[in-house]
Amino acid sequence: MSVAIRVIPCLDVDDGRVVKGVKFENLRDAGDPVELAKRYDLAGADELTFLDVTASSGNRETTFEVVSRAAEQIFIPLTVGGGVREVSDVDRLLRYGADKASINTAAIARPAVIDEITRRFGSQVLVLSVDARRTQGGATPSGFEVTTHGGRKGTGMDAIEWAKEAADRGIGEILLNSIDADGTKEGFDLELIRLVRAAVHVPIIASGGAGAPEHFPPAVAAGANAVLAASIFHFGPDNAIAQVKKAIRDAGYEVR
Repeated sequence: MSVAIRVIPCLDVDDGRVVKGVKFENLRDAGDPVELAKRYDLAGADELTFLDVTASSGNRETTFEVVSRAAEQIFIPLTVGGGVREVSDVDRLLRYGADKASINTAAIARPAVIDEITRRFGSQVLVLSVDARRTQGGATPSGFEVTTHGGRKGTGMDAIEWAKEAADRGIGEILLNSIDADGTKEGFDLELIRLVRAAVHVPIIASGGAGAPEHFPPAVAAGANAVLAASIFHFGPDNAIAQVKKAIRDAGYEVR
């Protein structure tokens, strides 16, 4: 039985506002997160993802307030990431109305936190966010490296090996962000998706590079179970979600 492909708008939240950049830089304002969440829910989005892009340095309380307000307005699952470091952070996000938590840097620093969170809440609540970029000269076996700080810091870790370890530890899904493609509107990094798909059994959410509806079906063909984007939804036509779903459906895939 095939599982329907999910279409997920991503809201990068900075100090209570949605922002969008290119390759995680030159951020510009994209609106109020609660208003956008409501709009995307009504437009047919299957889920929403909030990423607090300044969580490590900014005011966490702002994010909790935004999550709470958004959760009251929407009827689709909400994933929240940024600043998730331990079991208590996930517990608090769930109490504020999130359905899932996304973890990145903290899991790289201490992989056992994946085990602790999934043991407490179940695999379905935890999404591993992987910010991967291409490496030069054989720096990693796969040619992709895990990065932190929005792609600005390398870890030396192979992105495919890290995805596999996290899946083995019980992560529910992998949000696969291509740093090289982010904000370029030139299409998803299909090679990256294929490599991770071959290595893991958990659902993959493809992220980074979508600029037109026709960019989405190739990501599904490469192995993505869900497709996530920001620019095309924030700055594109009002019916962008419907256009993306039509493109995926026309390519022969089931959508919700």
